Amino acid sequence: MPKAYEEIADDLRQQIQAGTWRPGDRLPSEEELKQSYRKGGPTIRQALDVLLTEGLIDKQHGRGTFVRVPRKVVRRTNERHQWEKDRARESLTEREQTGATEHDTGLTVHELVFSAKFRERDANEDLASAFDVPVGTRLLERVYQTRYEKEPAPFNVSHSYLVREHIEKNPDLLDETKEPWPGGTQNQLLTVGIEIDRVIERITAARPPTQEEAKALGMSPGMAVMELRKMCIDVTGRVVEVADVILPGDRTELTFVTPLARW
Repeated sequence: MPKAYEEIADDLRQQIQAGTWRPGDRLPSEEELKQSYRKGGPTIRQALDVLLTEGLIDKQHGRGTFVRVPRKVVRRTNERHQWEKDRARESLTEREQTGATEHDTGLTVHELVFSAKFRERDANEDLASAFDVPVGTRLLERVYQTRYEKEPAPFNVSHSYLVREHIEKNPDLLDETKEPWPGGTQNQLLTVGIEIDRVIERITAARPPTQEEAKALGMSPGMAVMELRKMCIDVTGRVVEVADVILPGDRTELTFVTPLARW
């Protein structure tokens, strides 16, 4: 038999789905809900917590509870990598028109707000193993965040790593002010003579976000993130980029397309 808070949560959920309250609308106060359902505060709070976990509502300190405005969905497919490689050799004018985020969201470059922060660091055991280089090898860490101009939080947080020695003959690749780079990483690597042969992507976990991740991605308690590690391998078999991407589960759709050879 459903508990009282589950019945209340179900009723509120149905009203949201029916459009009684639309995205951005303020829900009745806790006191009003107590009177409406004739239940105590703890029961009402439990019901609201269920909807919060489901991503249907947001609680705003000092303002109340609101129906959550759905975020722009990122549809990420493995076919994007060939698209990026083809685009890497286009003219600057062509490369400036669109990028991977625009490809995955359907937005234009003018609708996006981009952030890049670079720093140099030494490879720890994990990254040294991924690149097959000695621990302590000098890396360039690039932290990327891109968001829709109408939303407060980025689509994901990406930590991309390059071996400094591989790219230092083009000083522009070490300069965060050159971002966003038309043509992305594949064009950047092309400028130093590196061609990507294949990309390996591995989803390593689906878990609750850390406090830092939840704040950065604008996520409510109970939502999940996915950890994705991307490794780019050049035509000589050398790993030339490792990227650790935190993807928010409430607005990321992953599609894997596998072409099969004909008999």
